[in-house]
Amino acid sequence: MRETPEKSHARLSEAVYDKIKADIFEFRLRPGDRLTETELAQTLLVSRTPVRQALHRLEQEGYLQLAFRNGWNVRPFDFDRFEQLYDLRVVLELAAVEQICKAEHAASLADLMTIWLVPAAQRLTDARRVSEHDEAFHQGLVVATGNAEMARVHRDITEKIRIIRRLDFTKGDRIQATYDEHAEILRLLSKRKANQAAMVLRSHIEASKAEVRKITLHMLHTAGNG
Repeated sequence: MRETPEKSHARLSEAVYDKIKADIFEFRLRPGDRLTETELAQTLLVSRTPVRQALHRLEQEGYLQLAFRNGWNVRPFDFDRFEQLYDLRVVLELAAVEQICKAEHAASLADLMTIWLVPAAQRLTDARRVSEHDEAFHQGLVVATGNAEMARVHRDITEKIRIIRRLDFTKGDRIQATYDEHAEILRLLSKRKANQAAMVLRSHIEASKAEVRKITLHMLHTAGNG
């Protein structure tokens, strides 16, 4: 069955969106860089319609901003905004820890334990895969509460901070620390030790936040001098 024009445009728009977003995440597009529909359409060999749709979507998500005359600029890094998002994430996850420990029935954490409570030789080393599992771990804690609205808000925050949060796994020692800390949190949750689990979780997130800020500043400096 032939693809309808509407589906074709939607597919192309999604592909353009994924490409630009990946370029922003990988710092191939730096904060302040200018984008235009015409140049992108020529580079990606598509019409301007899917490009325009992708750019508007990225603007709504906070990655781009309208330029003074026309086109878009990659939005400058706003560390205050990231700090606020991290703070909100901490609030949600600490609430999740409390709810998990106080719930009448034990939350199902078996899937998370299968990933994080493994011998050192079985730990992943690929930064992208570890980053994906890390997101799933923290989202899994919130999902385990059974509160769909908490989970929805947490997913939204996760998406907004992904651009810098994934940088925490570019160093081997941080990957090992993540395994150790996640395992400790899960052990404490399984014993319903809410206060201890909350302390480890807060420390874990704060360490990650500090690390990604340092790496982001370094990458921005390097990209600016490249």
